[in-house]
Amino acid sequence: MHIAGSTVLLTGVTGGIGGALAAELSARGARLILTGRRLEALEPLADRYNARTVAADLADPDDVRRLAEEAAGTDILIANAALPSSGDLLDYTPEQIDRALAVNLRAPAMLARLLAPGMVAAGRGHFCFVGSLSGMAATKSSSLYTATKFGLRGLSLAFRQDLHGTGVGVSIVQPGFVRDLGMFAKTGSATPGGVRTVSPAQVCKGVTRAIERDLAEVNVAPPELRFLTKVASQFPGFAERVQRLAGAEPTVKAIVAAQRASR
Repeated sequence: MHIAGSTVLLTGVTGGIGGALAAELSARGARLILTGRRLEALEPLADRYNARTVAADLADPDDVRRLAEEAAGTDILIANAALPSSGDLLDYTPEQIDRALAVNLRAPAMLARLLAPGMVAAGRGHFCFVGSLSGMAATKSSSLYTATKFGLRGLSLAFRQDLHGTGVGVSIVQPGFVRDLGMFAKTGSATPGGVRTVSPAQVCKGVTRAIERDLAEVNVAPPELRFLTKVASQFPGFAERVQRLAGAEPTVKAIVAAQRASR
């Protein structure tokens, strides 16, 4: 799948890695459709990248359907929007749980369902879901976020099989700890156990490589973290003990506190 000349719908452009992805895709010659909740944050991006913008709340089923209708003709969907959702499950209200599930999992699934028929009819297209290594291994105070990322990984890998032979590809890109953006940048916290980070540019490269090569899964993280994640996915009880010994607790508390302050 060639990004240059393709119409790309990018969700979550106003937060986290979204801005870096918009810049990279624009530089590669994509025709961008950018979406986020806040119109005032989208307007400068429309001028900067010569992009169409659609304000939409992905927690609202009607907004998701409207977004798909306004983005008809999309060649590539990059489902990047997500709520961080750190903290113990008992700290969340039922309404907050519903919102996290809607934004992180339901919206990507519905956008894929609504956009796929057009791509299949055209015999070309690509869905790229931006997940997290949290979709492979659990950590403390991440039950809600981890559940959505486990679900997103399952959706992507199975949907890929559903679309095999149609000319439409599906990938999931799973970053580890990203520096300069997101919660670690906001809190100034060190990563658990001093684990190395990756740059936003590396995540963008992972996304573009997944799309252009139709890769099933791309994990963007240092080799040691990729290895530890695979071990943790196979031996969760062992991984739980290692995380405690690595001193992850202070970092988790700092992230949770920052997210509570921003709610």
